[in-house]
Amino acid sequence: MQDLVRQEVFKACQTVIVKIGTNVLTTDTDRLDLDRIQCISDQIFRIQQTGRKVVLVSSGAVGAGIGILGLNRRPDSLPALQATAAIGQPQLMRTWNDALMKNGLKTAQLLLTGNDFRNRQRYLNVRNTLRTLFDFGVVPIVNENDTVSIKEIAVGDNDQLASMLATLLPDPLLVILSGIAGLYNGPPSNPASVVIPLIEKPDDSLLKLAAAEQSTRGRGGMASKLRAILAATGMGETVILASGRSDSVLDDIREGKTTGTLFLAKGEAVVSWKRWIGFGAPPAGVLVIDDGATKAVRESGRSLLAVGITEVQGEFEPGALVGLKNRDGTEIARGLANYSSDEIRRIQGRRSDQIAAALGHVPFGEVIHRDNLALIGK
Repeated sequence: MQDLVRQEVFKACQTVIVKIGTNVLTTDTDRLDLDRIQCISDQIFRIQQTGRKVVLVSSGAVGAGIGILGLNRRPDSLPALQATAAIGQPQLMRTWNDALMKNGLKTAQLLLTGNDFRNRQRYLNVRNTLRTLFDFGVVPIVNENDTVSIKEIAVGDNDQLASMLATLLPDPLLVILSGIAGLYNGPPSNPASVVIPLIEKPDDSLLKLAAAEQSTRGRGGMASKLRAILAATGMGETVILASGRSDSVLDDIREGKTTGTLFLAKGEAVVSWKRWIGFGAPPAGVLVIDDGATKAVRESGRSLLAVGITEVQGEFEPGALVGLKNRDGTEIARGLANYSSDEIRRIQGRRSDQIAAALGHVPFGEVIHRDNLALIGK
């Protein structure tokens, strides 16, 4: 059944980011599902035919490696996991390339880590590369670089990666293809549970609907998907979560039919600079702020002053990206700190006119200027 809201959502987008999980792309024996990959490739071609650009965020490298090595489970150790990804990634790319080439589409591979988003220049380089690939008529295929990723530089999972890519691209529609049909109003295994077709105002309360189970082959789960969705909608993007096992899922989205769960953007799209601040890079530390500062930042659009800071977590230098949390521990914003963590500890709780006495100089009147603040989770 066609849906006017969904028709308008697709009509308004210029770029479609399609994220596909390991469970969709592999069989029960941990081999790549060639028929499924070809089916999705054919639908990507039909989206391209509408004049839109497509970015494919594909999991499956570890799953493909598991199949090649004949393993019966996902490796536990980091070296084994990285080696399995290295073995599986070439097969994954070759399979996508062969499938898309049947419709005359060219492909390119981008393997990214958290550092590619944490560093502003590298972040912009990724954006420029993607836009140049679009100019060449190429479908970029993106995956986290699992062969080198460690905790310090990891994005997290491909749900997070896809959401971060949405901050880079013009008028994006993020489509997350999962092994289940969408967000259910109860446990998916319960026959009484049904898919919620529309979430008009996504917020943290949705995390209560996340199923506890996690894939044995992928890293994500429903909680990870919802966190990525909340981040994207908070930046003004729209997201669809649907079943990648449906043979017509992307065709249905292209035609504005009801499939999966549609999460509407929260407000207007955020400008690119604040997109990077808000979700383009992992924060280097955290500032815990009191109720007055929370209200000033969140409701009044004010800068963060030292007097409102109650705690500093982590070690960082001036100019670092930090998260702002309220007393309850909820992250409400991110911003670029004018002072180092050590300096902020020395001035936290002090009025602006007391900073000179604590530091011997006052280079900035605020810890984070409002122009360098981006609200999240609102």
